[in-house]
Formats: sequence, structure tokens, C-alpha cells
Amino acid sequence: MIRFVSILVLSVLVWVLPASAGPVEWIEVPATEAGQQWWDRGSVRDDRQGLRSVLSRFTPAPTSDGEQAPGELYVMQLDCAQQLYRDKQVNGIPRFRASWQAAGDDGLISSVIEAVCDEPLAG
Repeated sequence: MIRFVSILVLSVLVWVLPASAGPVEWIEVPATEAGQQWWDRGSVRDDRQGLRSVLSRFTPAPTSDGEQAPGELYVMQLDCAQQLYRDKQVNGIPRFRASWQAAGDDGLISSVIEAVCDEPLAG
């Protein structure tokens, strides 16, 4: 099952980001009790509305019995001015009506927003 999901995610990413994808460079933000999160420096883009998008991946912390849940890939859209985010894709599946959210107490999301919004665009 995990192999199928991985293949599905990769095939969707190849279809969605073919021309604009740069080299993959995963940057880890500080881990929390919830798990670990990375963002891809090569995927950071600004759109016409001044919003930023980035590919990120999340791996939850192991459960108390040591089980490791599978991670997830997200295409996040960020409103840096208001410090908001929405997940435009989760594991390659589009979320057409994703709503804007504040990071709140989620240290991983807060760290991703801060890092990606501070990242200078290559060009």
C-alpha cells in the first residue's frame, strides 16, 4: 500500500511540476512532539497574487508502541503577509476548496511558514 501511494504521489508530482521543478533540496525545520517536517527549497514559487507555494513533507512521530505512521507530501500555499497557509495538494490529491488557516500552536507549520517566507527566490 505504501509503495502504491509513493508511486501515485511521484507520478502526480511529475505531471504537476514538470517545467518549473528545480533540484530537490529538503530543508528540515525543528522537530516537535508531533514529528518532523521538511520543505523543498527548489519548489518555492511566487504566484501572480503574491502568494508563495512550496512542496513539504511531514513524518509523524512514532507512536508510544514504536509504530511509525507513513508520512505525507503537501503542496502548501502561503500568505506570508498574514502568516496563513492552505494545503493545495495532499499526497498528490488536489484540494480545490482548501481554506486558509493560521498555524496556531503548530510549531512545524509555523517554522515552515517563517523559513519559506524568508527564503529569497532564485532567479
